[in-house]
Amino acid sequence: MSGETGVMALPSGRLVRGRGLRDPMPSGHPPIFGVYLLGSPPPEFGWTSRWIRWPDFRLPADPAYAEKVLTEVWERAAAERVEIACGGGRGRTGTALACVAVLDGVPADEAVAYVRAHYHPRAVETPWQRKFVRSFTR
Repeated sequence: MSGETGVMALPSGRLVRGRGLRDPMPSGHPPIFGVYLLGSPPPEFGWTSRWIRWPDFRLPADPAYAEKVLTEVWERAAAERVEIACGGGRGRTGTALACVAVLDGVPADEAVAYVRAHYHPRAVETPWQRKFVRSFTR
């Protein structure tokens, strides 16, 4: 998965792919586990997945559930191909990736900059998404 489009390496070496669902599926191997950040349930993808109700430009409807699922992403990324995706792949996906980076040991106040440097320069789009990341703890 390393070197594939949208794949972010965490400091531990774990890899997580972020993507926008409006874009074509990247070439290469499909994920084994996916997390989809959408306002309504996603379609069936053919692999194990979780849905976090997360409307565009907003925050997760259930932050405790989001934390549980993002912890699962971090744990599974040690040995499996995992992805996080929303419609465009920037705001919600970037926010979730920043939270996973916090779980991997990146300080919460540096996680947005980490994701912007290692995933996409415009990741984490809104002030409240940035605040959500800063308040995210292990």
